[in-house]
This record gives sequence, C-alpha cells and structure tokens, in this order.
Amino acid sequence: MSTSSHTAPATQQVPASPEGAPRRSGPFGSLGPVGLVLAGGISVQFGAAVAVTLIPRAGALGVVTLRLLAAAVVLLVVCRPRLRGHSRTDWGTVIAFGVAMGGMNGLFYEAVARIPLGPAVTLEVLGPLALSVLASRRAINALWAALALAGVFLLGGGGFSDLDPVGVAFALGAGAMWATYIVFSARTGRRFPQADGLALAMAVAALLFLPIGIAEAGSRLLNPTTVALGSAVALLSSVLPYTLELLALRRLPAHTFAILMSLEPAIAATAGFLVLGQALSATEAAAIALVIAATIGAVRSQVGRGKVPAPAPEA
Repeated sequence: MSTSSHTAPATQQVPASPEGAPRRSGPFGSLGPVGLVLAGGISVQFGAAVAVTLIPRAGALGVVTLRLLAAAVVLLVVCRPRLRGHSRTDWGTVIAFGVAMGGMNGLFYEAVARIPLGPAVTLEVLGPLALSVLASRRAINALWAALALAGVFLLGGGGFSDLDPVGVAFALGAGAMWATYIVFSARTGRRFPQADGLALAMAVAALLFLPIGIAEAGSRLLNPTTVALGSAVALLSSVLPYTLELLALRRLPAHTFAILMSLEPAIAATAGFLVLGQALSATEAAAIALVIAATIGAVRSQVGRGKVPAPAPEA
C-alpha cells in the first residue's frame, strides 16, 4: 500500500516550517528531516516488497488484514486515544479516513499480486498527482498532467499489453483511494489531537478488513510465520514511516515533503529489484522517471499557494 500502500499522517499538529520548530535528539534526530522522509519512503516500499512475498501464504487481502491489525494494535497502545467528547462529524470523518485507508491498502495489494511493484506504485501515485492538479487552476498543471499520462502510456507499452489489466485497474483504484485518504487525513488531523485520529482510523480499517481477511485466508492468518511476517510489514509500511514522517514534518515544509514523496516509484522499483528480482526495462524506467518529474513539477508549481497536500505512505 505504498503504497504503498503511500499525505502526512493525520498526526501533525505542529508547524511544518523549519523556523521555530524544536530540535529533537531522539534516535532518529541525526538523520535530519530530509533523511527521515527518505528513510520512511524506503521503509514503506521495502515493507511492500516483503508483503509481496507473503501474498502466496495468506492472499492479498489476508496480508492487508494482518498489516492493519498489527499497526492498529501498536498505535492504539502507544496513543491511547480518547473515545469520549467527539461529535458525530468527528466520528464520521475518522470513519471515512479509515475506510479510505483500508481501501487504499486492499486495492494496492491486489495490484502488486498481479503486476510488478515499481509500475504499481507509479500508477498509484497518479491519484495524489490528479488531486494536486485539480486543487490548482494554474494552466501549467495541465502540462504536468500530460507528462504523467505520457509516462503511464510508456509504462503500458502503448496499451498495457505487458501488464495485467486487472492489476492496472487495482493500482489506479488505489491511487483514487490515496487521494481520498489525503483529503480525510487532513480533516482528521484538524479534529483529533496528536495521533489519536490516525490510531482510531487504523482501528476502523482493521475492523472492516478482518472479516474479508478471514474469508480469504482463514486459519492461515494464525500461522506463526505468517503473523510474524505480517507484523514486520505493519512496522515497515505503517508504524515506522508514519513516525519518521511526523518527526520530519516538525522541521520540513509540506511542499518539500510532497516532492520527496514523489520519489516513491523509484524506491519501489529498487525494492522490487532487490527483494523480488523484478527488473525494469529501459522504457519502464523512463516511464517512471516521467511520472516522478510530473509529480515534482506539479508540487513545485503550487509552492506558496497553500494547496499542496502532503502525500501519504502507500500501501
């Protein structure tokens, strides 16, 4: 789910700008904000690569269930969110956030079960790119959209003849859910303190997927090796990157964060090659580069306009 699954998590309640932000001397402080974001991106995509190896054991939806359950348990224990004192609108927002989170993860893992990780993330990132373009009325963004579409055309070999069309559809659906996730992440962050909204939304997503995962994987979800690998995916793709990005956003402007996150297709392609042996052709590499360039251009063209949502970790 980037997916990876992957906006900044709905936890940022602190200024994103470097000025006035507190210096942190924790275990990750020496990385610096840019290093934290890059480490988070690497964690997400290598977590997704591990998830691909787990899919034959538990199925795509079983893996999603394990990931969401493990991440929800960790976040609920750490955050201990308050359940009382929230309005119906607050709960409606966090439930929508959880549904988007679950949908994004489920669709993404169905995609990587059928097509390589790099192309899957490239197609998925079109969702946040479309949201970024639509949020602005500047004509230059039409150029970035065209550049991204050219990359997708190249990636599909002019018709996606080399990619499973069902996998392509799942990846595009995951991108749409990623854009929805961005919108509700921001709304949740304004309504819930600290990481409470994120923890509650993760619990909603886990509860929604539990019956689906049981239906697909059954008793295989209880296999100790499967549980261990699923927990590793949860830590790599959810808990660790969310924590790293939260620390980074205390000293990093949101638009810079978004630009860095646009490198995820390249990170995903690297993870797919190193962990899964999924090599890219020169054409596929050029296609991914075009999508990255389009995303960077779209974000940079909106700097200072206050309309740039920071993308989330993909499923």
